[in-house]
Amino acid sequence: MLSSTTQAPSKERIFALVGNPNCGKTTIFNALTGMRQKVANYPGVTVERKEGWFLDQHGQKQRILDLPGAYSLNATSPDEEILRDVILGRREDTPKPDVVVCVVDASNAERHFFLATQIMELGIPTIVVLNMTDIAKTKGIEFDPQKLSDSLGVPVILSNASAREGIPQLRVELSNAELKASKHRVPLPEELLAKLQKSEEPEDVHFLYEPNHPDHEFDEEWQDKLVALRYGAVRELFRDVSYKIDEGARNPTEEIDRFALHPVFGPILGLGIMVGIFYLIFSFASIPMDAIDATFAWLGEQVGNFMPEGDLRDLITDGIIAGVGGVVIFLPQILILFFFIGLMEDTGYLSRIAFMMDRLMSWVGLSGKSFLPLLSSYACAVPGIMGARTIESPKDRLITILVAPLTSCSARLPVYLLLIPAMAPNLSPLQKTGAMLGLYVLGTAGVFLFAAIFNKVFKRESSTLAVMELPTYKRPSLQSIGLQMWERGKIFLRRAGTVILGISIILWALETYPKTSDDPTEQLANSFAGKVGHAIEPLIEPLGYDWKIGIGLVTSFAAREVFVSAMAVTYHVEEGDDDDSTMQALLAKIQDAKRRDGTPVFTPLTCLSLLVFYVFAMQCMSTVAIVKRETNSWRWPLFQIGYMTAAAWIAAFMVYQGGKLLGFT
Repeated sequence: MLSSTTQAPSKERIFALVGNPNCGKTTIFNALTGMRQKVANYPGVTVERKEGWFLDQHGQKQRILDLPGAYSLNATSPDEEILRDVILGRREDTPKPDVVVCVVDASNAERHFFLATQIMELGIPTIVVLNMTDIAKTKGIEFDPQKLSDSLGVPVILSNASAREGIPQLRVELSNAELKASKHRVPLPEELLAKLQKSEEPEDVHFLYEPNHPDHEFDEEWQDKLVALRYGAVRELFRDVSYKIDEGARNPTEEIDRFALHPVFGPILGLGIMVGIFYLIFSFASIPMDAIDATFAWLGEQVGNFMPEGDLRDLITDGIIAGVGGVVIFLPQILILFFFIGLMEDTGYLSRIAFMMDRLMSWVGLSGKSFLPLLSSYACAVPGIMGARTIESPKDRLITILVAPLTSCSARLPVYLLLIPAMAPNLSPLQKTGAMLGLYVLGTAGVFLFAAIFNKVFKRESSTLAVMELPTYKRPSLQSIGLQMWERGKIFLRRAGTVILGISIILWALETYPKTSDDPTEQLANSFAGKVGHAIEPLIEPLGYDWKIGIGLVTSFAAREVFVSAMAVTYHVEEGDDDDSTMQALLAKIQDAKRRDGTPVFTPLTCLSLLVFYVFAMQCMSTVAIVKRETNSWRWPLFQIGYMTAAAWIAAFMVYQGGKLLGFT
């Protein structure tokens, strides 16, 4: 039922989009708001909050919320708790919506309508959108929207949001100030009605059978009966308003899943896609990353040429520009990662990967949805940790965040490329590749080991059913994917960039003051950073390191690859004409470095110990900043720094001292 005329609202109203996961409500949200939206977290939780604005047909600005996907108002997850509390006006940070838009997957309408019937019984003005009607038609299903509207007493709109079909009609209904609440109710037994009427809180009447409700009077048998009654009423409703126009219609999703979920070919396909994404993150990102690097280098040169020598110029070039550039350079990897995450999520394939990986990941207590964030962490832990937002279980999400930095990210490569030749100069290229692969395997083993440990240590607050919905395959919306990339890029730069900028300035100051000499090596030795290196030398000496390596460890907390530049400054390496010549000069310097007693500093055993240390060490303030933001607390990033540093120290100690016991040097 569509309104022929609408009365203009007298004030700004708040609309809420609700629906099951993968019903297309975010596509509708993006179609209505475009770029007029913001993404944040609900206070106290990591559940994402999306809010936007649109102009109705009367030119008035209206506010709309894209609430988390949920299956029921009987909350069993943080997402469902947020949706329930917002709809009922229980959250102080979010006003109660004036109108609820229930988005229903038309290809699975009967199952998705369970939530819609709960919403309509709350007495809130409602609009029903039957989305993905194109997919329903491929299954031979069509609807009579007028008959359904008459049965419910609310507007019903047929939509294919990815093609923007139905969006103009929805905008018309959103402009109507006379929207009514539905009178539809699921028939309940008299015994149940009598118990519900005892409630003193009418708005809570539908939640009396929640396990933690203070007036709980219903056992699990009654709850099962309520669910069965609701689904029965939904089936009866759709018996009169939906039609199977082609009983023999082929289901494209089932046809694709015969291969995509095949016990043999499915994992091969999934692995191939993951390897392809992994390769593209490394290869395609290199061009824009080089361009960003060159841009910031040019900017630093211009500032250096324009400003007179002094601390202010050094602060801007070495602290601010270098610090911000060190963050922005990761942006291409972020965007490429979230393009493919959005593409797979929009098409429905992401759930298939999680389904196939669920059994493997369950061996260490994680779900299959942890696989993609961990895989992407091999490029950079920052987007991997951000990608963990797709994991519904708070426990699994936290464990994934805590172990993601153990993967050997691209920032470790410069360290590996320096220390492997220093450890064994005569290795063949194939042997060096094997050594590099061994480091990646060691990091992966650490991921599984600590995931298993954390799974035993962290207790679930509430158990969840091991049920995973496999949505229908559908055509992706490039607009939705583009907006997701845009939002993730902004979040990354805003959240991590400010923290990195501050710490970069602090690190620059530690290396610059107090000023004692014009010689870079002597200045570094007597600086605050140098004093820190001398101070921690007793802690790192059992690992085979001296105070100069200690400076590299301290300064590389900003980013692991800073270790290479720190060593170049420490050993006074002049920059060559290209990176290769600079690297060779540094390699020669550290191979010739001697301790006070004349013995070499970088022995093969010391290099191996240092490699193992960097496999396990945190050493990345970008990751610390993102973990803090994603967990809304300093507790977990500090714990992460602690356990990873301890693991790195113990592993390096075992390698160095064990090697000495075996007679290696």
